[in-house]
Amino acid sequence: MAITHNLGFPRIGAKRELKFALENYWMGQSSRNELKTLGAQLRRRHWNDQAMLDLVPAGDFSFYDGVLDMSFTLGNLPDRVRGFNGDSLDNYFRVARGRSAQSSDAHTATCYGLHAGEMTKWFDTNYHYIVPEFTAETAFKLDASRLIEQLSEAKAQGITVKPVIVGPVTYLWLGKAKDGSNRLDLLPRLLPVYAELLQTLADQGVEWVQIDEPVLVTELNADWQHAFNAAYHDLKAARVKLLLVTYFGALQDNLYLAANLPVAGIHIDAIHARSDVQPLLNLLPAHKVLSLGVINGRNIWKTDLNAVLDWLEPIAQRMGERLWISPSCSLLHVPVDLAGEHKLDTEIKSWLAFALQKLDELKLLAIALNKGREAVRAELIANAAAVAARSASPRVNKRDVKAALAGLDASLGKRKSAYAARAKKQSSLLKLPVFPTTTIGSFPQTAEIRHARSEFKAGRLADTAYRRAMQEEIARSVREQEALGLDVLVHGEAERNDMVEYFGEQLDGYAFSQFGWVQSYGSRCVKPPILFGDITRQKAMTVEWTKYAQSLTQKPMKGMLTGPVTILNWSFVRDDQPRSVSCMQLALAMRQEVLDLEKAGVRIIQIDEAALREGLPLRKSQWQEYLGWAVESFRITANGVADETQIHTHMCYSEFNDIIASIADMDADVITIETSRSDMELLDAFDNFNYPNEIGPGVYDIHSPNVPTQEDIVELMKKAAQRIPRERLWVNPDCGLKTRQWGEVIPALRNMVDAAKTLRASS
Repeated sequence: MAITHNLGFPRIGAKRELKFALENYWMGQSSRNELKTLGAQLRRRHWNDQAMLDLVPAGDFSFYDGVLDMSFTLGNLPDRVRGFNGDSLDNYFRVARGRSAQSSDAHTATCYGLHAGEMTKWFDTNYHYIVPEFTAETAFKLDASRLIEQLSEAKAQGITVKPVIVGPVTYLWLGKAKDGSNRLDLLPRLLPVYAELLQTLADQGVEWVQIDEPVLVTELNADWQHAFNAAYHDLKAARVKLLLVTYFGALQDNLYLAANLPVAGIHIDAIHARSDVQPLLNLLPAHKVLSLGVINGRNIWKTDLNAVLDWLEPIAQRMGERLWISPSCSLLHVPVDLAGEHKLDTEIKSWLAFALQKLDELKLLAIALNKGREAVRAELIANAAAVAARSASPRVNKRDVKAALAGLDASLGKRKSAYAARAKKQSSLLKLPVFPTTTIGSFPQTAEIRHARSEFKAGRLADTAYRRAMQEEIARSVREQEALGLDVLVHGEAERNDMVEYFGEQLDGYAFSQFGWVQSYGSRCVKPPILFGDITRQKAMTVEWTKYAQSLTQKPMKGMLTGPVTILNWSFVRDDQPRSVSCMQLALAMRQEVLDLEKAGVRIIQIDEAALREGLPLRKSQWQEYLGWAVESFRITANGVADETQIHTHMCYSEFNDIIASIADMDADVITIETSRSDMELLDAFDNFNYPNEIGPGVYDIHSPNVPTQEDIVELMKKAAQRIPRERLWVNPDCGLKTRQWGEVIPALRNMVDAAKTLRASS
């Protein structure tokens, strides 16, 4: 009998209940108890939603981030928050975002300037985690209260749960040593706390513990491989059974290592690591469980159940109860429920499965394996019909789009002149001062903006009234920027719901959910569009708004676009052709928009590629293929313009040091990147690489409500100027300001502009 289980469930709620509860608490509009009560309600609901499984995860729920949860469980708190008393949840939020609730922080002004924990992408996903901080002196102390509380709740509900924790080696791998020490030196100090945690879980009656070690799908040197052996031989005496969980890729050269660790079972992502299945079957001893992730936990297409059964049935016959099946990874990366999507195109909806539907698919597979396909014959027939209909749909494949791709010429990706020649022409045209100031594109999405958009989409606000409302917001953004003295302005993107969805809505080949939200970080949720077919652009998408904004000012106005790689990586992408093909289709569509902006007189065009790095394969040996087509897609988008047109790009909250050469190959005239949370650490790449073009290292952490001081910004820019010539430096925030409030934005940007003036005066 195959066993069913799940690795994790979306936290935010089908209607984003957690998002709104968090934001209300942070603004002081609800109490801590109300927030905690909402968390308990969501956990109860989600466990009930998974009750058809043999084992349900516990501890996967988080008020902000699971890695940050693990840091608090291990007592690994940064020194800067240790002096605060009161509820630990407030310290938790101080690390996550630099501040907790307004009411909780009112007792001291210190916390208004608290440095938030560094944030970066979780492997190759759009989820962000808070990076653990280490020094050579880091000590660990168990606080299992969070897990004990959730286990007690589950027991009261009658649910058989499997606690989920981040494994010790992955935890160290995810973190950063702030003093340059070796993280692995902390392993002997860390393992006793893990052993104590497992003992605590055993005392709570737990049989199985899911211990996530996704770092096993990356390239590990001998020291990290040895750390795995040391860690799990140290933990093998635990009175619980450990299910070692990997996902997002194949074990490859770590397969023998993983198979021989002293754990009770191992999980692999059979969507992305089918090649590991047969070798593991041959390597695993007869007492070990093999868990196979057979449902894609990162995309929303229906599973071809008959195809899965074709290869899974022989394994089930061989393994019996030692075979567990589950989604490939946590369902954190997909929306909660397709059932509420009443406005979604009926045909396309029939091709999809969200989290709850994926669990239904899992249950059908288990019935077919345990009782035979005849027991679910009708369901398998319906599934096969949906899969076949999608494959045959004329909406998916378009002959003219494929012909355009076939006719691509390498010259499309090349600027007319080299950067040095372009820079002179652009300088002469734009006449910007040294240390020019700008923002990344978006300004606060106020309640008024969201209300107008909602009313317009519901048909209660006429097109002319909606446009007038958006123009008023654009005019406000322009006025504020001129008053602040910014050098290069943006229109503020009032009309845009999301930097990807906005463009997807205007491109053929996309569909959109109404409630398909997924968590990006904390309370930040995104609703990825559904790329189901070949992509074409029918008309200009941004020109009208940008021209209107430019008409209000004599200062240069940036045209704002999202690049093809980011549109791809932040969409639910079709799985019936290579991602590179879809990306190139997007590049051709966005190239048309770039050329139309230039034709309209826009002389600075920013093409955001915030998600360039997150598409990297997890193994460096596979990077070059991805970077080849990703960079070429950007170049095709950007490089049809004249030398005088300045092309910007933006990247945020990722590590760029090891792909800096590929970023240079993009040949953007100006690149802006996140550096404030990492204290300009990302600029270390320029110690050994002579980046040829202009760069704006972000000096204002927009993911925190804290307002940076003028002095802090000056110091950050001085660090940048030690590596990059001052004449090639820009001053800008880390990212767009959409999620912030005007009351935070105005003083922060004023300090940024004043910092630029100070830098000019001192040079």
